[in-house]
Amino acid sequence: MSVESHELRPNLRDVSRPLVEGAGDGAVDRLQEIVASVLEENEQLRRALRSRIVIEQAKGVLAERYGLAIEDAFQLLRTSSRNHRMSIHALAESVVTSRETPPQITPPA
Repeated sequence: MSVESHELRPNLRDVSRPLVEGAGDGAVDRLQEIVASVLEENEQLRRALRSRIVIEQAKGVLAERYGLAIEDAFQLLRTSSRNHRMSIHALAESVVTSRETPPQITPPA
């Protein structure tokens, strides 16, 4: 199942009818807060997953280019991103979008 096609279906009880007289407005406000929070968290998780996918692709590319184990390719990616003060996602994206290895990555000896 694709992340983009996943529907958000929170398991919330019906708060349209107040449990206690006069409590309806607070319940609706709280429900709106919960839905906003769930939607924000959902978007954060989608961004994290997209970033992780690019990092995994870059690990594979570097492993293939340099004959490295996947863990060693990740260490190369992580060390290079730290040494050049750039996000690992940005460097990984550079790796997977170009036929040339970015200059920030020093080939292993």
